[in-house]
Amino acid sequence: MKPFEGRKRVVIEEVQPQVDCGRYPAKRTIGDVVTVTAAVFGDGHDHVAGHLLYRHASEDTWKTSPLIPLTNDLWSASFTLDRLGEWVFTLEAWIDHFDTWRDDLGKRLSAQPASEDVTSSATQQDIPLALRSGSILLKQVAERAKGADQQLLSRAAASLIQLAESKNTTYTDPINEETIKVAAKYPDLNLCTRYPQELHLWVDRERARYSTWYELFPRSTSPDPTRHGTFADVQALLPSIAAMGFDVLYLPPIHPIGTAFRKGPNNNVTATENDLGSPWAIGAKEGGHKSILPQLGTLRDFKALVAAAQDSGMEIALDIAFQCSPDHPWVTEHPDWFIIRPDGTIQYAENPPKKYQDIYPLNFESSDWRGLWEGLRDVFAYWIRQGIRIFRVDNPHTKALPFWEWCIAELQKKNPDVIFLAEAFTRPHVMYSLAKAGFTQSYTYFTWRTAKAELQQYFEEITKPPVTDFFCPNIWPNTPDILHGSLQTGGRPAFMQRLLLAATLGANYGIYGPAYELCENAPIKPGSEEYLNSEKYEIRHWDRTADYSLAPLVTRINRIRRENKALQSDGSLHFHPVDNPNILCYSKSAGDNRILVAINLDPTQEQAGWIDLDLKQLAIPRDGNFEIQDLLTGIRYQWHDRSNYVALRPDIMPAHVFRIITAPAGETTLNPASSAS
Repeated sequence: MKPFEGRKRVVIEEVQPQVDCGRYPAKRTIGDVVTVTAAVFGDGHDHVAGHLLYRHASEDTWKTSPLIPLTNDLWSASFTLDRLGEWVFTLEAWIDHFDTWRDDLGKRLSAQPASEDVTSSATQQDIPLALRSGSILLKQVAERAKGADQQLLSRAAASLIQLAESKNTTYTDPINEETIKVAAKYPDLNLCTRYPQELHLWVDRERARYSTWYELFPRSTSPDPTRHGTFADVQALLPSIAAMGFDVLYLPPIHPIGTAFRKGPNNNVTATENDLGSPWAIGAKEGGHKSILPQLGTLRDFKALVAAAQDSGMEIALDIAFQCSPDHPWVTEHPDWFIIRPDGTIQYAENPPKKYQDIYPLNFESSDWRGLWEGLRDVFAYWIRQGIRIFRVDNPHTKALPFWEWCIAELQKKNPDVIFLAEAFTRPHVMYSLAKAGFTQSYTYFTWRTAKAELQQYFEEITKPPVTDFFCPNIWPNTPDILHGSLQTGGRPAFMQRLLLAATLGANYGIYGPAYELCENAPIKPGSEEYLNSEKYEIRHWDRTADYSLAPLVTRINRIRRENKALQSDGSLHFHPVDNPNILCYSKSAGDNRILVAINLDPTQEQAGWIDLDLKQLAIPRDGNFEIQDLLTGIRYQWHDRSNYVALRPDIMPAHVFRIITAPAGETTLNPASSAS
């Protein structure tokens, strides 16, 4: 089949960034410079040119950025993202006849003999004829120009004719840089090729890229062990949590808790009258997902907490768990939103042999799926109206993926600053699909990655393209559901180690707060990742003043993160070889800010080894001396060239977090050997 226009000779391929052939938007953060690359080429020796077209989705007019050649038909162009929300871009390219002519003329001029041979120089190279051809091209460009540009191009075209008629024996290049620059502003787009897709970007605010989360149960915050915690109690803790360097305070569900089949302590299926149940068993006579557990306070109290958190430099993140207790109003108002069993009862949640009688899952194959979708969207919308801009979503992988794509897009049309964290410990394809569907951040497999090789392999996957075009990790060493075996057996050194790994490998990280600070490590039974006396089922009272608390270390590493831009993004993460399999070494950089981390992965024994630094990655000259400072201790060390020694005692401090610095003239530094002992 013949094309509609067969004279378009440029091909555009391999455009990046794009996710699943443009099916989903690539993700970026406000202020990012987006570099678009593509293969752009045509037939023969004619030159090609092109530009990037880009705009915010709310705009009608395209902006342009010229394509810059890289190598071997690859080109790039860049633009800066200065607004939240959706952006659109595509490419156009064309045969650049004027630039082709310029190159051709340059070759003819270079081929002129050195001697002034009237019969062999300009005549043999057809330079006068080439000048006339250039004049024609410049006149065509002038017709597309306006004002002073048109006059300049017209004069240049006329000067080429004059030069062609001068019958010189030799010629110099008659085209100056100003003419080239002006001519490039007015390409002939009649036969340009336009990339057939308009590709999309989604731009989040900075907290999507860099955030520090602290999770607590409001009901466990009362200073009086005899009463239930309240929003006011949480508010009283804000200064101390902010002082530790956290900017997101995440609360588990704050809604009324059902009484039917309520769980007792340690997930006991039999509850007493005084047992409080699980916050994830949502819904009671007081209301459902848009209501507040009365013991916590009122909506006014909640909004006061939100405002106080903002005054402290933090945001409240709210847990959204789309499941219902048997007492939830939806059970009677919308029974068709649930799965009905053959005996007429509603199907409760199961993961055989486990049973969760206190929870009814929603049925995304309901005949009223449209009503269900809208009802769930309205839950988010309600809390957005109350000032919430961050949501941690419980088990999104157990809800229909098309729902999330629709729901998040609907909410972000009016609120592009809303952040969604997916708590989806599931298969990689499902986890990544949720990110593509719109989730801003995601929990990761970090909790179960403990060995050096698997940590390096996993983080090289999730911090590099193409994964980073859609997936943003949020690193958690523990959650109320997950007490990993390494924390159960590794003691306080393991808690220090996993904290430092999470805080430096990931720009986004969080801890399930009091339990982590106080090194809570007792499982409900051997081989289980469930906590003994879990806060999910009962109030706990924590001694935040305990002398063994990790709060000072947490505060220190969070301050290091705030003061070093290298730790506020993930794209520069680079691993450096160490001759000891128990020591992991990696770096991050942002301009002149370069951070190097060496960490002992063995919580029981001192480990030592030689690091083989990638000097080019660190911008350090070969065979030279350089100074580093351990930001955890303040101690400085003098290192030399690639190979340098570290020794780390896990009971003292399992890691170095070095900043690479330039030693002031005459300053005395410590000897080359480094040790955390």
